[in-house]
Amino acid sequence: MQPRPAAFLDRDGTLNEEAGYIDRLERLILFPFAVDAIRLLQQMEYLVVVMTNQAGVAQGLYGEDFVEETARYLAERARLGGTRIDGHYYCPHSPEAVVEKYRVECECRKPKAGMAVRAAQDLNIDLRRSVVIGDRWRDLAVASAVGGRGILVKTGYGATEATMPPPGITAHAVCENLIDAVVWLQHHPID
Repeated sequence: MQPRPAAFLDRDGTLNEEAGYIDRLERLILFPFAVDAIRLLQQMEYLVVVMTNQAGVAQGLYGEDFVEETARYLAERARLGGTRIDGHYYCPHSPEAVVEKYRVECECRKPKAGMAVRAAQDLNIDLRRSVVIGDRWRDLAVASAVGGRGILVKTGYGATEATMPPPGITAHAVCENLIDAVVWLQHHPID
């Protein structure tokens, strides 16, 4: 089967409101356009993959079981909205972790591309035809690392991040939010 492009979506600040370390489902508030954006991406034949750093695990604020619970919750919300999330990848590591087993220099923590590379292997993704959408430059660094496109959204930390681009990382677009990013993709298809 031919590899497909993916839309790699950051979670906090992109799919849901930024609320610091989200340690219970009541604090996970999806943007009202999130499920519609996922549905549109699916209609555009992107696989939809959530890719999120979860340093709260490394800091002992919550466990990996809670990160998996939030993944199931997001998948259910997508299903109820008539669409799906094809994959959910997270990094529980941090070099400054309080929990020793997570105190590692890993390849999965954004801005490194390990989660995208693993998803590509698991889901038969064409990384060069893919897009990463997030509210931080570290999200877009993943796009640069794998040769895909990156879109910065101004939700979450994005409005502040947009004013301070780091050297060597660029956005193919800076959009108000996820649904605007999807509309941009509709008008700028991959060749």
